[in-house]
Amino acid sequence: MVFSPEYTLYAKALIGVLAIVNPLGAVPIFLSLCEDRSEAQCRQVAATAALAVAIILVLSTWAGDAILAFFGIGVPAFRAGGGLLILLMAINMLHARRGHTRQSPEEADEASGKENIAVVPLAIPLMAGPGAISLVIVDAHQSSGWIDRLILSAGIILVALTVWIALRMATPIGEKLGITGLNIATRVMGLLLAAIGMQMLTAGLVELLPGLGRV
Repeated sequence: MVFSPEYTLYAKALIGVLAIVNPLGAVPIFLSLCEDRSEAQCRQVAATAALAVAIILVLSTWAGDAILAFFGIGVPAFRAGGGLLILLMAINMLHARRGHTRQSPEEADEASGKENIAVVPLAIPLMAGPGAISLVIVDAHQSSGWIDRLILSAGIILVALTVWIALRMATPIGEKLGITGLNIATRVMGLLLAAIGMQMLTAGLVELLPGLGRV
């Protein structure tokens, strides 16, 4: 069976967003932040975090071009910068750790004392952070029309649903996979992100410096 380029692009965008959001990677942090909360409160945090991820990334899909135009940022420069950011995040994921591009130590300390942790830090910056927003904006810019953006938005909602399921099932997932299993999943996602980041970075540099394409 031969898939059309459109379906290949949709699948690539969905896998990329899922890899960078990395719901399994958020499970240990979710468990640590919710350890003093009731089961009902944890369910509420999971639902709110998933909803926030969906809203942030869907808004980026539809408003990304306008934001870039407002700040006078060209898409090639944004693609190169976003690719570099994603590549740095991927390197940290390959070492099974979260870099400061997602959350600094100071933010982590502040989060431990917050009552409402669903939006900050779980949704942003841990899952729907700068890297995810950059990837979504670039994918949306490559779309050929509003139908493609609707499909991309539907994919983001599917990823948010995956976030909700992962956080709702955080305790059994943590018990079954353990730290080693979660780290393996994070490294696999990091490998995918490394390839995506390199592709974005090189594509942006070729547009900024056309001579590179002829080397």
